[in-house]
Amino acid sequence: MRIRFTAEQQAFREEVRSFVSQNLSDGAEFSDELRGEMGWSPAFSRKLAERGWIALAWPREYGGAGLGFMEQVIFNEEMSYAQAPIGAHRRGVFYVGPILILYGTEEQRRVHLRAITEGMGYYCQGFSEPGAGSDLASLTTRAVRDGDDYLVSGQKIWTADAHRSDYCWLAARTDPAAPKHKGISNFILDMHAPGVTVRPLVNMAGGHSFNEVFFDNVRVPAVNLVGEENRGWYQTAATLDFERSSIAVFAGTKRFLDDFAVVLRGRPRRQRDVFAVADLYTGVLVGQLLSYFIASVQEGGGVPNREASAAKLLSSELRQRASATALEALGPAGAVQAGPGALAGGLYVREYLAGVSATIAGGTSEIQRGVIATRGLGLPRG
Repeated sequence: MRIRFTAEQQAFREEVRSFVSQNLSDGAEFSDELRGEMGWSPAFSRKLAERGWIALAWPREYGGAGLGFMEQVIFNEEMSYAQAPIGAHRRGVFYVGPILILYGTEEQRRVHLRAITEGMGYYCQGFSEPGAGSDLASLTTRAVRDGDDYLVSGQKIWTADAHRSDYCWLAARTDPAAPKHKGISNFILDMHAPGVTVRPLVNMAGGHSFNEVFFDNVRVPAVNLVGEENRGWYQTAATLDFERSSIAVFAGTKRFLDDFAVVLRGRPRRQRDVFAVADLYTGVLVGQLLSYFIASVQEGGGVPNREASAAKLLSSELRQRASATALEALGPAGAVQAGPGALAGGLYVREYLAGVSATIAGGTSEIQRGVIATRGLGLPRG
C-alpha cells in the first residue's frame, strides 16, 4: 500500500518542527535538560500542555486533542528526532491514560487524566520483578484486601524514574490460587506512601534511570483499583490498541546517524564504514515506512500484532548496530567516555552501553520473533 500524508498532516509536522526549533535550540529554556524520550523535564511537559499536545490521540472529553494515530506518529517522530525531553509524561500518556479511559472510574479519570494532560502527573511502571521479567505473569507482589484498602507487599525491579514519580502503575497478584494470568490486578499506588522504599540501580553507562522498589504492607485505597479485580492482565493487553509503531526509536536512530555522519566526514574513514552507515540508513527508512503502515492499520480499526513486533525487533536491533558501527569506525577515540578527548561528550560509548538493554526491555527479541512466527506466519507453538 502507499502511505501518503494529507496536507493537514504535513502542516502539523511543520508546526511541531517550528515549536521544537523555538524551544529546544541552543540557548533555549530547555537546552540544558537531559535529552531524548526518557529525558525528564516537567517544564517542557507543561510547555506542551499549554498547546494541548500532551495526549494528541486521546478523546477531547478526557483532555486529549482528539487527533488520529497518524498525527500521534508524526508528533512522536519529530519529538524523538529533536531529542525532546518528554520522559516526565510519556508513561502517563502511553500506559496509564489509555487503561483509565477504557476501565477507570469517573473519579479516577477526573483526577489522573487531568493531571497527565496538564503535564503534572508523573508515573513509573511497577511491572518487572526479579523473578518475573519476560514472563511477567509470574509476578509475585501481593495485594491483599483489608477493609477499604489493599495491603501491598513485594518487590519490583528496573522501575524507570521511580525516584521522581508521584504514582506507580502497579501490577500485583490479588488471587494467588488462580492461573497466573487470571489473578493479577492493576492499581494506582502513591509513591510517597509509608512502606515504599526506592533504591537506585546505576547502569553500566553510568546513568541512573532504573530503580528497585520495595513495598512493605503499603496501604492502597480500594478506590485505586483500576477496573475489575483479577482482570489486570487483560486490561494491560488492551493498551496494545494505542500507538505502538516504534517510530520514536527509528527517529532517534536517524538523529544518531545524522550526527555521526558529520563526525565521520571530518575524520579518516574506511569504505566499509561508509557502507555500514548507508546500510543503517536503509534500515531506518524501512522502519519508518513500517511505522507509518502500523499507524494506518490502527487508524482503520485494526490491531497490528505481528507488525508491531516486527517494528520493535527491527528498531531495537538497529539501535544496537548503529552504536556498534560508530564505535568500530571511530576506533579508540570513540571509547573515551569523559574528559577532553571524549567525542561528543562520550556519546558513542554511552549509546553502545545503554543500547545493550534495547533487545531486552519491552519484550525480548526472542519474544518478538515468537509473536511474528505464531501470530504472523501461523507457525505452531513449541
